Amino acid sequence: MLSPELIKKIKKIHIKSGRLVNTMMAGSYKSVFRGSGIEFEEVREYSFGDDVKNIDWKVSARLGRPFIKLYREERELIVMLLIDMSASCCFGTMENIKKETAAEIASILAFNAIRNNDKVGAIFFTSRVESYIPPQKGSSHVWRVIREIFSFKPHHKGTSITSAVRYFGTVCRKKAVSFLISDFLDSNYADQLKAASKKHELIAVFLSDPGEFSLPDSGIISVEDFETGDVLCLDAFDQNTRRQFERLKKNIYKNRVEKIKTSGIDCVEISTSDSVSAALVKYFRYREKKMR
Repeated sequence: MLSPELIKKIKKIHIKSGRLVNTMMAGSYKSVFRGSGIEFEEVREYSFGDDVKNIDWKVSARLGRPFIKLYREERELIVMLLIDMSASCCFGTMENIKKETAAEIASILAFNAIRNNDKVGAIFFTSRVESYIPPQKGSSHVWRVIREIFSFKPHHKGTSITSAVRYFGTVCRKKAVSFLISDFLDSNYADQLKAASKKHELIAVFLSDPGEFSLPDSGIISVEDFETGDVLCLDAFDQNTRRQFERLKKNIYKNRVEKIKTSGIDCVEISTSDSVSAALVKYFRYREKKMR
């Protein structure tokens, strides 16, 4: 049973995402994510200026005048959201924790998809795949995905990008546009990303929080790893300790971004302090320029 506070938060994201899709992002999604191919539509009589390569010679011979084949783009897409539900995604020092930011990202992407008559599915994962929602259409389906993000109780704490992407490949045989939303606290997943990107359009959405990169100036503190439970005691009053901690965390983050990019896929970096809509609009515009 969801609490009234949680229901209010879900409704807020649902309404906000729908409004953004109808204003800021109108047309952007459709222009950068196309269908998986073309399919035959009809035959019509040849007109001056038509491409002669499209002439249907059998029909033309039978009717005694030239006819051409017409094709249309197969517009419908499958959009898969691979959402990290590991313990580290419950961390946050801003208004939203990472999981809530992930919910907003997923909501906006899902609304863009259904607005263009595409199907949306979701995979929730930790150190293993925990839940799968098959692709469907409709705004009620988006509501279900958002509700699941907030209400889902994972059985494990860790992160396995490899397991999630491999499972995605088994349940999605047809080419899909997939968004991998995670803080990427994992290793040895680059090869799996590379393999999946050969068949599917795979985009990494890298979550972070400003609190990950700094220590408070507050004496001896205990820093706990959400996923392993390991605890480290640090003297946060010491300026040198704080500087080393910040440098280490920023280098780890930078290395993860580089690892994703060397896998040959796009990486959208979004912090809990960022405007999710602005970050996604910026990415859509980048995609448009790249396609030109």
